[in-house]
Amino acid sequence: MPIAEKKFFGRRLPELQKAEFSGRLFAIEGPDGSGRSTQIAQISAWLEANGFAVRHVGLRRSNLVGEELDEAKQGNVLTHTTLSLFYATDFFDQLVHELIPALRAGLIVLADRYVYTLMARDITRGAEREWTRNLYSPALVPDAVFYLRVGARQLVERNFQKSASLDYWESGMDLGLSRDMFDSFIKYQRMLQAEFQKMQKEYGFQIINANLRVESIQKELRKQIGARLGLSTPIQV
Repeated sequence: MPIAEKKFFGRRLPELQKAEFSGRLFAIEGPDGSGRSTQIAQISAWLEANGFAVRHVGLRRSNLVGEELDEAKQGNVLTHTTLSLFYATDFFDQLVHELIPALRAGLIVLADRYVYTLMARDITRGAEREWTRNLYSPALVPDAVFYLRVGARQLVERNFQKSASLDYWESGMDLGLSRDMFDSFIKYQRMLQAEFQKMQKEYGFQIINANLRVESIQKELRKQIGARLGLSTPIQV
């Protein structure tokens, strides 16, 4: 792949004097239950079958604070600002030590959620838009972003099928939307979806109907990603 100059949301990280990489960054956004993991696994296998090396990044995966963030969330007592900065630290540690080296090496990086989720969560929890944008301004702009959108009630069903429970934070219980976790989940997910719709107009990422069959979603992702990588082979799902 040819070397290309990467863009940033705002200011450049001090560690980066140049941002010319031959690798590509694709972000798959969507709430828990949207099918991100399934789609990323299939995309990875497809890319590797076409000769590309793939690296994964995602939320709460940094060696620096990934485990600590998981532990801190268990107590359900984190303030909104502390939660935001925890996730920001997790993201930028991966950006510097995982994502950028992979792009320099010419790999395809698949992000299982990216800064859009983090910004949507922060804004929904009351953070000022300008503060949030400034916090993530050193982040790299992906080559493409795909948001898997699923209705809030469908998400409830999928999460119950997966784990027979709803997550405290993914239900927005810290926001006091409702004492009932089911009602709170519906309200919180709809708030996030509204924020993603606003961001889609600003950042221009692709919205994919994740209520469709897994095969249909995968076909669309391969079509979009393949076009950006110059893959002209038929899309097999």
